Amino acid sequence: MNSWNIFGHDWAVDMLINHIAHQGLRHAYLLTGPAGVGRRALATRLAQALNCPTPVAPGVACGVCRTCKQVEAGQQADLMVIQAEAEGGILKVEQVREVQKFLSLRPYQSPFKVVIFLRFQEANASAQNALLKTLEEAPAYALLLLTADNAEQLLPTIVSRCEVMRLRPLTVAGVTEFLAAKGVPPEKAALLGHLSGGRPGYALRLSADEKALAFRADKLDDLRHLLGAKRRERFAYAEKLAKDKDAFRKMLFLWLAYWRDVMLCSSGAQAELTNSDRAEEIESLAYALGLAQARAQTRAMELALERMGKNVNLRLLAEVTLMDLPQVR
Repeated sequence: MNSWNIFGHDWAVDMLINHIAHQGLRHAYLLTGPAGVGRRALATRLAQALNCPTPVAPGVACGVCRTCKQVEAGQQADLMVIQAEAEGGILKVEQVREVQKFLSLRPYQSPFKVVIFLRFQEANASAQNALLKTLEEAPAYALLLLTADNAEQLLPTIVSRCEVMRLRPLTVAGVTEFLAAKGVPPEKAALLGHLSGGRPGYALRLSADEKALAFRADKLDDLRHLLGAKRRERFAYAEKLAKDKDAFRKMLFLWLAYWRDVMLCSSGAQAELTNSDRAEEIESLAYALGLAQARAQTRAMELALERMGKNVNLRLLAEVTLMDLPQVR
């Protein structure tokens, strides 16, 4: 654990502390990486480090004062957190205009006014263009922090005006250690370390979401059953799937990770399995199907997810996905 109490990303913490301590702070940072990797946590710690009235060292907030606690809660007077109304929604130009009004006034009680844009890849073209003007004309007391999955999702002109910091996923061992430190039981922490994709924030949320873990178990059990099922049963399952698009999509992501594990085993790759709790059945399936079929099923899940993002007939998509599953007794 580093001086900002962030698990992993020590290089990013060290860089930002150095920027603060040596008056090298940029006016805007773009923090990229998969959701749950620690983008928001890093942005929050930077806001605390800048505005904490009683820092323990240059660039290191105390974490316990009123300002630090308000920033942690996203409710400090000189902090504004902007995001789409719902994940996967649209961050609108009107929200950027509110930011412009916020920045037009000097800080109320802190050295800096900080704006954190969460999931800025969800901003529409008008919002991104409006922010470009803000980036070009931001006052000296303003700091803009953007988070996004990757820089390629944003206008190049926005990216070029930010210091880009790419946060990489942690190792399985790293996420497992993080969860253990949070009090997650060892066996559960080990499984979530594999399921997390190296994203500690996602793993921590999943550790408390028993419904999501039960959904995963059910859908993977369904897949193994369907591999030995007849066409009539597969058609019936497809009919049920088509009634709930969100559940269908979540299932496809789970099946995709499963087939990737089968493909890894088939290829003989010495890699960590995502579904480590099902290693025995995955190895058995890999032996039965071989690399070509495992690769074909992995690609089929990817294509199904791509098609789901378009105006597709869900019943037809479900039927095609299920009818193309191999028969394994």
